[in-house]
Amino acid sequence: MSRLYLKNNSNIEHIKFSKTTQHAEFSNELRSKVREYFTTHNTHRYANANMVFKTIFMISLFLIPLIVLCLGLVSSTPMLFVMYMISGLGMTGIGMGVMHDALHGSYSTKTNINKWVGYSINLIGANASVWKIQHNVLHHTYTNIEDSDDDLNMPYFLRFSPNTKYYGIHKFQHIYVWFFYGLLTLIWVSIKDFIRIMRYHKLGFFKKRHEVKIELAKAVLLKVMYYGYSLIIPIIMLPIAPWVIVVAFLSMHFMTGLFISVVFQTAHIMTSNEFPNPDEHGMIDDDWSVHQLATTSNYAPKSRLLSWFIGGLNFQIEHHLLPNVCHVHYKKLSVIVSETALKYDIPYHSQRTFVSAISDHFRMLRSLGQVA
Repeated sequence: MSRLYLKNNSNIEHIKFSKTTQHAEFSNELRSKVREYFTTHNTHRYANANMVFKTIFMISLFLIPLIVLCLGLVSSTPMLFVMYMISGLGMTGIGMGVMHDALHGSYSTKTNINKWVGYSINLIGANASVWKIQHNVLHHTYTNIEDSDDDLNMPYFLRFSPNTKYYGIHKFQHIYVWFFYGLLTLIWVSIKDFIRIMRYHKLGFFKKRHEVKIELAKAVLLKVMYYGYSLIIPIIMLPIAPWVIVVAFLSMHFMTGLFISVVFQTAHIMTSNEFPNPDEHGMIDDDWSVHQLATTSNYAPKSRLLSWFIGGLNFQIEHHLLPNVCHVHYKKLSVIVSETALKYDIPYHSQRTFVSAISDHFRMLRSLGQVA
């Protein structure tokens, strides 16, 4: 896929990263040390037995409660909500700790295994092809670059970059943003794939008209399938008022959307992170690896439970520098990355806890809402 971005919704330009000698040395030494780590420990960069267990666990956590609901085995409202919430936890685990690695190609040496495990995203009504463009290409390549990183492409009432046009309503975004975070997965499995397919067609990723039609058809099919077994069949089968089932379903998505949003946003929309603009020639001042360190932050590096559940995404720096490495290795590799960054006097941003990361994210949102 070509390295392109949309500028002012009209002109497509190229973005390039500088290659200074010092930064090239950092990148080369880091890659060398990572290779040495895997050789010394006689292991590989892919998933291990623990990752396979997590895959089975998260998919089961998502599907089993929905199967119970589809079979009409629940008759009480409290148990209905419990089933949906458990399924929501599974959805979160699939999104952050299963399909994420697979669609990066870091789950297995075998392409087909990566592909089929990555298709677990389809279980939750999303399109794997669209996600790979949005995340692997646009977000990972152009992190925190306005008009290029699609994670910054938000409705006008949300301002996630100092380079985004300011509106007065942004003054309150640190208060109301949490509600919209909760809508993330619901919007995703409803309309966002369709919006992105058309946007990526304009960007040149789906170049041919038949490619667009195929992706749109896939999106429709996946969403009909998802809504069918997660909502419609339970409404038909359960002896509970349909509106109660809908509320429970929406509650599941709100919980899941809020948690996933916070996990990802506390890695990039932080007071310590940079939001660089390319110059008139499309050049970014930093080498790509250094750019990732400047625009990304870790948090809660000592929390094993959180790290396990969110697929190592608290080690976002390692993930961005080494996206082809499975997250089960991030904790140990973080020592190598931080020490190498220190050697070359390159900032390595990390928050001590998840709570402190959320607090810093809150401050950044408030700051972005005050500066015109």
